[in-house]
Amino acid sequence: MKTNIFRLSIKKCLGIALALSSLGISSCGNYLDIVPDNIAVIEHAFKLRTEAEKYLFTCYSFLPKHGDGWFNAGMMAGDEIWLPQDDQVHWHPAFRIAQGQQNVGDPLFNEWGGNLKGGDGRFNYLRLFEAIRHCNIFLENVSDLTKVPDLPLAERERWLGEVEFLKAYYHFHLLRMYGPVPIVDVNAPESSTPEELYYKRQPVDDCVNYISDLLDKAAVKLPPRIVDENTELGRSTKAIALAVKARLWMLAASPLFNGNSDFANFRDKEGLALFNPTFDGTKWEKARDAAKAAIDMAEENGAELYDYTNDRLNLSSETKTQLSIRSAVTERWGSEVVWGLSNSYFVNEALCMPPLARGNNVDRFQLQGVWGAPIKIAKQYYSKNGVPIDEDKTLDFSNYLTLRTAESSERFYIEPGYRTARLNYDREPRFYASLGFDGGRWYMKDGTTTGSDENGMYVQSKNAERAGFGHFTNWNETGYFIKKLVHWESTTNTTNAPTWKTYPWPEIRLAELYLSYAEALNEVQGGSTEAISYLDQIRTRAGLQGVVASWTNFSRNPSKYQNKEGLRTIIHRERLIELAFEGQRFWDLRRWKESAEELNKDITGFTMIGKTLETYNVEKTIFNQTFISPRDYFWPIGNYETRRNPLLVENQGW
Repeated sequence: MKTNIFRLSIKKCLGIALALSSLGISSCGNYLDIVPDNIAVIEHAFKLRTEAEKYLFTCYSFLPKHGDGWFNAGMMAGDEIWLPQDDQVHWHPAFRIAQGQQNVGDPLFNEWGGNLKGGDGRFNYLRLFEAIRHCNIFLENVSDLTKVPDLPLAERERWLGEVEFLKAYYHFHLLRMYGPVPIVDVNAPESSTPEELYYKRQPVDDCVNYISDLLDKAAVKLPPRIVDENTELGRSTKAIALAVKARLWMLAASPLFNGNSDFANFRDKEGLALFNPTFDGTKWEKARDAAKAAIDMAEENGAELYDYTNDRLNLSSETKTQLSIRSAVTERWGSEVVWGLSNSYFVNEALCMPPLARGNNVDRFQLQGVWGAPIKIAKQYYSKNGVPIDEDKTLDFSNYLTLRTAESSERFYIEPGYRTARLNYDREPRFYASLGFDGGRWYMKDGTTTGSDENGMYVQSKNAERAGFGHFTNWNETGYFIKKLVHWESTTNTTNAPTWKTYPWPEIRLAELYLSYAEALNEVQGGSTEAISYLDQIRTRAGLQGVVASWTNFSRNPSKYQNKEGLRTIIHRERLIELAFEGQRFWDLRRWKESAEELNKDITGFTMIGKTLETYNVEKTIFNQTFISPRDYFWPIGNYETRRNPLLVENQGW
């Protein structure tokens, strides 16, 4: 019987296609219509343009839903966001991976087989090999000029480029999760024997080169930007393809895949080595060139770092800087978004935002605030001088839980007169734009009757206070709330249900490309001044001085930026801060081979059951996180898949 996850008969019904009704684009009627009406066989799907277009959107329908934390492993499977530990109502397979529950018998967040396993029977994870199969069917049929005769040649070329991009992305997505994967360039013919349907994993370098070549092939066919923004936002462009290529080569050049001796003996069943243990410096050159090409294409088509300038509310400079930082993520189709996922709008604002003091938003069912950042993530942000808090020679954070009273000059960050931990003072603007904390101001447009940021809402999170422990399911475990992902124009200061100003998930921002380019430049030429110039553009938007000025004037290691190792550390830290809570830290720690260090640190937070200043501001160990290296750098394929395909080898350690 021919039952293989990589190919089903092309005569099968198309009913398995996923619906895209969650796109949230009311004007895109055709875009939402995926499965051809009353079409039972593939041949009929390519007789007319209308039906072929629906199959095109079937290929799109497998894109990740990263705007929903449930489906974003990068966001929830690491150490950046923590959920209530004693109540599992908000838990899901990605967070269970963070808890060390991944396993080979029933893999969590299974996107290899894409079945309904992982303890979450109501959710369907990406069936990526099925997605690739659909892409191959589309490419085979639309490449045939005798099919879809009413499809104009230019549009045909664009559609082929779109699906080539999707096929490349699905392979990349698998590569990042599982390491070496099968390359499914064409579907097996129906006449294949069962043995011919067995695919095997290909060496990492072969996978990278295949995906890179396919992205290049797609980019030639794709438009540089979307012109019809009413109906086509979210569809593939040349800028998106080049941005994904930059991500691919950053992964390929980094220590996980470049000269990793941990997997030197990892071979398939025929003895083929799946990892090359020899470092190759040219991969960093390819990463550098790919990132620069992506930046150039994005900027040529209007992308720029978001800057809040259209101020009609007479806001303070402190608040405007925070809004520049927050809106870089939350502004719908903002200037910084290179790739927005129109199939996945961010849906978790209520899980980020707590009820606030000096506001009417008191319903804990509506504003839950259960996503918490551990204290180590709060420490990650710079001091107000733009250097790590343990490096700043002018500010002392050694007793970071010591209580201090906020002054009037700090009123746009902390409620004046409020006593809160020293860790929350003298921090960079991204700290205040990204995190809510006990006593911290939380600007929302409806926080005052005039929209002013004077005398606005703030957080009270001690036990029994508005944002504190006390609800039977909705509480924050750490004391740090995720402000960054909440749109400042959402309506929350109300006794009625909030009105969320939703936004497509910004899968790739221009800032990420700047950081990638800086990282690759430094790896090619240590201490690169051009790399520093790209960091400084991001730091300027964040209200900080440049790298040279900050380290020269405020760091205990003033020459740190002048060599490759020192600048690498700065770039890594800058990336972790700038892209915090966007699902990047999880993947970056892996490709840098730093997960074994970072994900073996305890998850800690404030003592949320404390009712007084003294009992609340005590650091509490919430969870002893464990990462087993090198096993946990990749997902297990799972017993079910390796048993039914004798050519597959399981990842090491599983």
